[in-house]
Amino acid sequence: MENRLAQNFHTYSLIQFTLPTTIMLIFMALYQMVDAIFIANFVGENALSALNIVYPVPSVIIAVSIMLATGASAIIAKNMGEKKEQEAKENFSMIILAGFILGIAFLLLGRVFLKQIIYMLGATELLYPYCYDYLLVLVFSAPLAVFQMLFQTFFVTAGRPHIGLVLTVIGGCANIVLDYIFIKICNWGVTGAAVATSIGYAVPAAVGMIYFSLNQEGTLYFVKPVFRKQVLLHTCINGSSEMVNNIAVAITTFLFNILMLQYAGEAGVAAITVVLYAQFLMTSVFMGFSSGTAPIISYNYGKQNHTQLRNIFKISIRCVIIISLLVFILSQLFCTLVIRVFAAPESNVFHLAKHGFILFSTSFLFTGINIYSSAMFTAFSDGKVSAIISFLRTFVFLVVCLLSLPFFIGLDGIWIAVPVAEGLTLIVSVYYLVTRRKTYHYLDTKSFKAN
Repeated sequence: MENRLAQNFHTYSLIQFTLPTTIMLIFMALYQMVDAIFIANFVGENALSALNIVYPVPSVIIAVSIMLATGASAIIAKNMGEKKEQEAKENFSMIILAGFILGIAFLLLGRVFLKQIIYMLGATELLYPYCYDYLLVLVFSAPLAVFQMLFQTFFVTAGRPHIGLVLTVIGGCANIVLDYIFIKICNWGVTGAAVATSIGYAVPAAVGMIYFSLNQEGTLYFVKPVFRKQVLLHTCINGSSEMVNNIAVAITTFLFNILMLQYAGEAGVAAITVVLYAQFLMTSVFMGFSSGTAPIISYNYGKQNHTQLRNIFKISIRCVIIISLLVFILSQLFCTLVIRVFAAPESNVFHLAKHGFILFSTSFLFTGINIYSSAMFTAFSDGKVSAIISFLRTFVFLVVCLLSLPFFIGLDGIWIAVPVAEGLTLIVSVYYLVTRRKTYHYLDTKSFKAN
C-alpha cells in the first residue's frame, strides 16, 4: 500500500493532510473543556477548583505518552522513508508495549499513593473529597489515556490521519453525552465527569488496538516487538520537548494559581482557570497543524528529499503566520462568548477573565511559530533543539515573567507574562530556524537570502 507521506505536497494537499489532525486536537480541547463546563454549572466552584488542583496528574500521564508518541513517530517515519518497513513495524510494536507497561505503572503508583498525591498538590479538607473522587477514576484509566495518545499519533504516521479524527470525534461525543447523563441526570458529580472522560479515552484505545492488529496490509501493524535500547532511548530524548512542555504547563498552572490568589483572591484563580482553558483551545490549532506535518518532514528527511523539505517548510510557515493572525482575531471577537460559558456576566470572575484574556491573547501572534519550530526539530530527530525551544517557552521565560512582571505592574503583569514569554521564545525559534537550515536542508541559502 502506497504511503501518503510520499506524495509531493502543495498548499492544498498539505492542509488537506493536516486538517484531520488539527480538527482532532481542537475537538480534544473542546471535549476536555466540557468536563469543566458541566462541573462549573452543575456541581459548583469547589468542584471546579478540585479539577485544577489534580490537573498535574493527568498532565504527567499525557506528557509521558506524548514523549513516546512524538519521539517514536519521527523515528518510525524515518525508517519508512529509508525503506526499512519491517524495522518500522518492530519499533512501532515495541513502543506500544512500552506504553502499556507505563500505563500499568501509572495505575499502580497512582492508586497506592493517591491520598499523598492529592495533599501534596495542595488540596484542602474542603476540596479533598472532590479531588479523590475525580482522580481515582482517572488513575484507573491511565493505560487507556496512554494508548489514546499513542494511536492518535501513529494513525498520522501510518498515513491515516482521518481515522484518528473519526475516533476522536466519536470519543468526544461520547464524553459530552455521558457528562450530561452522569453529572446532570445521575447526579454523580465529579465521578461522573471522570467516568465520561475515561470512556472517551477507551474509544480510540480499543479501535486502535484492533486496527493495528488486523490491518496486515497497512503501512504499520503489530509484529513481534524487537527491543532496541537505542531506539527507546532516542525516542525518549527526541520526544522530551513535548513531555517538558506538558509538565511545565502543570507547574506554571500551579504558579498562576498562587499569584492570582495573592493579587485577586479566589475570583482571580477562577478567572485564570477560564483563560487557560481558552488558551488550550486556541493553541490546539497550532499543535494540530504541527503534529500533522511532522511525519511528512520525518519521512522526507529519511528519504533525503531536500526539494520536498524546502517546499513543506515554505508552505508551513505561511500557513502558521496566517493561522496566528486568524486565531488572534477570533480570540478578540469571541472572548466574551467563551468566558460566559464558565461565568455569569455580572460576576467578578467574568470581568477579571475578560480583561485578562484581551491582554493574554496577544500571545497567539507568536505561539504558532514557536510550537511549529519545536515540532519540526522533533521531526528531524533533533530532540535537543526542540527541547530547548519548548523548555524556554513553557517554563524558563514564563516563570521569570511571572515572578518579575507582577512586581512592577501588578495584576496585569500576570496576564502579559505569557505574551512576553512567547515573544522571547520567538527570538530563539528564529535563531535556530536560521542556523540549522543547512543541516536539515529545509531552507537553502539562496532562498533564505531571497526572503
